[in-house]
Amino acid sequence: MQIVETEIPDVKLLTPRRFGDHRGYFAETFNKKLLEAVGFTREFVQDNHSLSVPAGTVRGLHFQIPPFAQDKLVRVVRGAILDVAVDLRRNSPTFGKHVKARLDAETGTQILVPIGFAHGFVTLEPDTEVVYKVTNYYAPQHDRGVLWNDPDIGIDWPVSAEDAILSDKDRIQPRLRDLNDLF
Repeated sequence: MQIVETEIPDVKLLTPRRFGDHRGYFAETFNKKLLEAVGFTREFVQDNHSLSVPAGTVRGLHFQIPPFAQDKLVRVVRGAILDVAVDLRRNSPTFGKHVKARLDAETGTQILVPIGFAHGFVTLEPDTEVVYKVTNYYAPQHDRGVLWNDPDIGIDWPVSAEDAILSDKDRIQPRLRDLNDLF
């Protein structure tokens, strides 16, 4: 597995090695020892799976606050997304900055989003399925979000506000400057 640091070193891209033949391929998508070698030692406790039928579906930007904060290991099993992680750690030199990466089923590249980051994505293809591991259980009372197109964050999404398909919750998330519950 190839592990690459992004512009924000705590966010990593992982590309599993695929072994293919006439039947298809085999890939090891998670290896605890390899993650420990780059300093990630927390245990994943839950797997999540989402299906977004139309392209242009935006999910996020979401996070959970302590004591239920979550690291995420995100991959696409069908279709493609533009994945985004936003640094919410107040004392970080990259506070308010973000990392973007294209994840798709074809390459199998994954993103490791650590605690202290908001996470979201937009689907680039119809019928996109995203699977991700998390290090803490979903806790509705600790669930938070940031407005997906907050101009202070400045994410260059490949979908306009008019064309984005959003949940009611994601339409009304606060801007980063209005959040109190940060890391």
